[in-house]
Amino acid sequence: MSELAVPELSLVVLIGTSGSGKSTFAHKHFRSTAVVSSDACRGIVADDENDQAATPDAFALLHHIVGIRLRRGLLTVVDATNVQAKAREALVRVAREHDVLPVAIVLDVPERVCVDRNAARADRADLPARVISRQRRELRNGLRGLAREGFRKVHVLRGVEEVDEAVIAYEKAYNDKRDLTGPFDVIGDVHGCRSELETLLTTLGYALVRDDLGRPVDAAHPDGRTAVFVGDLVDRGPDTPGVLRLAMGMVEAGHALCVTGNHENKLVRALDGRNVKVAHGLAESLEQLGAEDEDFRKRVRAFCDGLISHYVLDGGKLVVAHAGLKEEFHGRASGRVRSFAMYGETTGETDEFGLPVRYPWAHDYRGQATVLYGHTPVLDLEWVNNTLCLDTGVVFGGRLSALRYPEREPVSVPAEQVWYEPVRPLEAATFASAAGVVRRDPGVLDLDDVLGRRTVEARHLGRVTVQEENAAAALEVMSRFAVDPRWLVYLPPTMAPCGTSTLPGFLEHPAEAFQAYRDEGVRELLCEEKHMGSRAVVILARDLDAARNRFGVDDGSTGAVYTRTGRPFFDRPERVEAVLARVRSAADTADLWAELGTDWLLLDCELLPWSAKAMGLLRDQYAAVGAAARASLAAATSVLSAAAARGLDVGELAARQERRLAGALAFTTAYGRYCWPVDGLEGLRLAPFQILASQGGNHAVGKDNAWHLELADRLVAADPDFFTRTGRRVVDLDDETSVADATAWWQTMTAAGGEGMVVKPLHGFTPGPRGPVQPGVKCRGPEYLRIIYGPEYLEPENLERLRRRGLGRKRSLASREYALGLESLERFVGGEPLWRVHEAVFAVLALESEPVDPRL
Repeated sequence: MSELAVPELSLVVLIGTSGSGKSTFAHKHFRSTAVVSSDACRGIVADDENDQAATPDAFALLHHIVGIRLRRGLLTVVDATNVQAKAREALVRVAREHDVLPVAIVLDVPERVCVDRNAARADRADLPARVISRQRRELRNGLRGLAREGFRKVHVLRGVEEVDEAVIAYEKAYNDKRDLTGPFDVIGDVHGCRSELETLLTTLGYALVRDDLGRPVDAAHPDGRTAVFVGDLVDRGPDTPGVLRLAMGMVEAGHALCVTGNHENKLVRALDGRNVKVAHGLAESLEQLGAEDEDFRKRVRAFCDGLISHYVLDGGKLVVAHAGLKEEFHGRASGRVRSFAMYGETTGETDEFGLPVRYPWAHDYRGQATVLYGHTPVLDLEWVNNTLCLDTGVVFGGRLSALRYPEREPVSVPAEQVWYEPVRPLEAATFASAAGVVRRDPGVLDLDDVLGRRTVEARHLGRVTVQEENAAAALEVMSRFAVDPRWLVYLPPTMAPCGTSTLPGFLEHPAEAFQAYRDEGVRELLCEEKHMGSRAVVILARDLDAARNRFGVDDGSTGAVYTRTGRPFFDRPERVEAVLARVRSAADTADLWAELGTDWLLLDCELLPWSAKAMGLLRDQYAAVGAAARASLAAATSVLSAAAARGLDVGELAARQERRLAGALAFTTAYGRYCWPVDGLEGLRLAPFQILASQGGNHAVGKDNAWHLELADRLVAADPDFFTRTGRRVVDLDDETSVADATAWWQTMTAAGGEGMVVKPLHGFTPGPRGPVQPGVKCRGPEYLRIIYGPEYLEPENLERLRRRGLGRKRSLASREYALGLESLERFVGGEPLWRVHEAVFAVLALESEPVDPRL
């Protein structure tokens, strides 16, 4: 029995004459979806698998399919004769383009067997025997050169029996350590600084093991943690052999992992006697190793030569490579991947110190995996798009640094002295700008992040899809009208409407809102007064230092006040700062900064009056409708009254016009309640109802609604002339008296002109079987709905029609936007780069373009 080793991610190329059994072998050993057949592709492009004239198009299709599968990380098997070197060359090239290993499996079956098999197939019976003879000659001529062609593994099965008895043994890639979940301590470039390495390991909690001469030869952590070295253990420092002795011992004992650095790679070539330039500290390593015995040097050479380019750890969540690694290279194997992992990427230019200009690949990184690396020394540890450089230049007098993972806790120890003078000062920019290379803030959303149809992973709901046409509309809003993106860390969701009421004279009623939560298993609710204003998000830094340090804003602004679609509420910056000053002062008085341990706040509010933001809408839509209705209907009723006085029978028509006039007057009264003059801050009111987030805390998930309103009440108490209190009632759905009291409160409030109420789970964020339970259901009063649906919406025929309104799409939209809002908060509070926060914010804005009745 022949066991054929095949990497889990590879391109398997079957090679054999027609009739050798390639298709049978492929479907016996590989899943059918992994097999790409030239015959099948010929059938797709020509409706005839034997149409040789279609061969060029068929192979173009085959290569395209193979490329897509390899890009997606799927093992792929090519079922074709592949006896010609030119055909194999094209496949090896596709494998290299996608950084996977090409594997050849040769089915060397006797010619007579192939001829007989073809004769037994109706579609191959006319295949001339000379074709088989030619294919077999080509196969034999190419066997010895398969490895030179680029195939990393070559398996030759000779005869029918070997083909039948062969089994496939899948091999994990050397870099695939996804089964190792840590915890890890990832250590930056050591460069021969043994003493500092001992200090760092001890600080991390490792116990050093020493040999008879007192030299450290191993280190183990009592909690089973594993050290991971990012490479460049050698060169420049005072004790490269000591560092290697310790690191090799840890790796051999299973206490550490190590990836190769460019300095290890160069050391191996030097030890092999190859012509290398002895520079950048290599001379020191060779001199120090020269004082060691031959056995140690052989051990060092074998260790360094065996180091691989990178490791993929913790289920794919962590990648360690010496110079970092782009997402498309994770878990791949090729010379290109190894080169990038050791050296990174350069612009092709050199700086004033004669060193290559590094291309800042991390600025463009968008992967889910955390990437830890070294290679280019930095003064401070700084996260860039979920990547972190751990080389803090210990050999140059800086520090030796490590990161505890998954805790993401940095640990550093200082260098004992400057061991090697750097060519480029450590404080110099490590990623220099180069002519022709576009640089951008690594944290800001890029155009490629939002173009086309996208999916955003929301941890509380799963994948949320954004359609391409909605993304285009959101892009225009965000690029032309939104506030400074550094403040735009959250957008509130649209609110779900309650179910349609069947009670006489009502389109919405608390009974339906309560029932919706009963159906979700929620029994305790909070009913909040719904203010008739405009939804406002207030983000506030405590001072200019907080604005600069947390938000990167240094233009003198300390926050923003913006709408549900991210647009600024006020045109003049001084008015924004005046509002923020009132909020900041109230937060000072309420002692929120100290209590929450924060220097910034994010609040969800209602800004009153409605006319402060919606004056254009009121003037052009509502006031115009009201004025026209009043004028025309008053004239109509006057004419009908005169007609009735002359004895004409217009009673029914007159009554109808009277009802219409009453509706128009009620319509004007309804929207008029929400309008009053505003002069600067005079007349402006802010009703806070949720403290969404602060430093280190996503309170939209972590706190119940009573907590939010208690803090909001403290802001109101601190400045009652500016803040408005939100009325509320707690409802126990198992207590009919409690339900009745809340319903009566709603009726009293709406009868007096109030908009209505929002019904929420008392305990805030509530997970459900299909995602989070709706965070709020709005229940609006009859007179407010007159503004929304028109003066005559309560006429029986109109009300009956409106009761057939569909609510499903609006509720779905509310759920998705809520989950995305929570996701943006989680990412922002968690310190993720701004582009990751904006990915979720942008998705909320895009969903607002979905075709949903805005009146719901």
